[in-house]
Amino acid sequence: MADTPVVTRFAPSPTGYLHIGGARTALFNWLYARGRGGRFLLRIEDTDLARSTPEATAAILRGLEWLGLDHDGPAVSQAERAERHAEVAREMLAKGHAYKCFATQGEIAAFRDEAKAAGRSTLYASPWRDADPASHPDAPFVIRLKAPDAGETVIDDKVQGRVTFRNDQLDDMVLLRSDATPTYMLAVVVDDHDMGVTHIIRGDDHLNNAARQMQIYTAMGWDAPVFAHIPLIHGPDGKKLSKRHGALGVEEYRAMGYPASAMRNYLARLGWSHGDDEVFTDAQAIAWFDLGGIGKGAARFDFKKLDHISGQHIAMTPPAELVSQLQDYLDAVGGRPLSAPEARALVRAMPMLSQGAKTLPQILEKARFMLTSRPIERDEKAAAALDDVSRSILKQLTPQLQTASWERDTLETVLNGFAEAHGTKFGKLAAPLRAALAGRAVTPSVFDMMLLLGRDESIARLEEAAE
Repeated sequence: MADTPVVTRFAPSPTGYLHIGGARTALFNWLYARGRGGRFLLRIEDTDLARSTPEATAAILRGLEWLGLDHDGPAVSQAERAERHAEVAREMLAKGHAYKCFATQGEIAAFRDEAKAAGRSTLYASPWRDADPASHPDAPFVIRLKAPDAGETVIDDKVQGRVTFRNDQLDDMVLLRSDATPTYMLAVVVDDHDMGVTHIIRGDDHLNNAARQMQIYTAMGWDAPVFAHIPLIHGPDGKKLSKRHGALGVEEYRAMGYPASAMRNYLARLGWSHGDDEVFTDAQAIAWFDLGGIGKGAARFDFKKLDHISGQHIAMTPPAELVSQLQDYLDAVGGRPLSAPEARALVRAMPMLSQGAKTLPQILEKARFMLTSRPIERDEKAAAALDDVSRSILKQLTPQLQTASWERDTLETVLNGFAEAHGTKFGKLAAPLRAALAGRAVTPSVFDMMLLLGRDESIARLEEAAE
């Protein structure tokens, strides 16, 4: 398989949102394929018709699209390939690698109870494995794999190393149910083979499945893919990631305002490393990613690290691109879209607004003074800062600003001089100025706001507050 082009796949079950663990699996597959000029495929494993929903499929597709993990070709529906899966089961039957089993559920349960009572293995040993076809009744049957009952099945895993399974510990699994529907185990192998998948990168909760699936590859005489089973993500307490640790779905992180580039960077670092590199671009991740860099231990999700990486990505992103991300964020959370003049103003202001921000809502919070119009609504603290004395001061200040040149040095000189003339410090003047300009007690610097609002709007807001 050395010269075969790399083909990876992500194969989620559409029973809910795109889990953060699933997103990381998709990312690893995407990075591995993109870094080798290969293909990254998407398969929706929708064979569980009772639990699979179109809404869940849509949520998975939205999550992948937001993360920027583009797949090659259309998404494959596993359920639509059921006839092909059944065909392979019948082929294995014809070749003697599978057999018809007529055992009822009651008989199987009785066998297990008896084995348990006798202290024997409860793995079902079907009496039909080597039965003469002439003895077959006219009754419903399943098709079971005729698995080797001695020796070992070996998985040379690129993360876990060499893993061996005793064949006498693996039963003859069902390939085709009595209603002729294929089982998950069969469907996965047939789909991976037909899609030309060369590398299966997935959670280590599938490691036991790999042994059973390898037996199907062997029975069919198919080349087995390279396996890489990655440890699951744990919470900060070392336990499996669950709702008690916070957000689990990718769309929740989008709604919290983390940029997609930051999520890609952070998820790549969850269980994979490249030296001491913490913050990197997509191009670097694609060039660096390899299976050897994946650790055997479970990675721990850490919001502080995510915040740090997110802040770095915001700082690295050009202003126009950040404004575009803000538009997408507002659209995703149902916020008011930015008008064209607002977007242009934000691009100019972005070097100041993005400073120290860890998420997109933090940028919007700092930009609130630019996105509000007169009359300015004031929060409780801002309203309290505009008492009679403060309004009188603002009334006296306004004429001096009308004639000042609108540059930082000049504004600083005027405001500091005005404060001194009134026997106070600029700090005392800042609270009513913030209240007047932004309607809030916590804002960017007064000078930044005045420069970004411009002379006319700044003076109009001061006059409004002074009335």
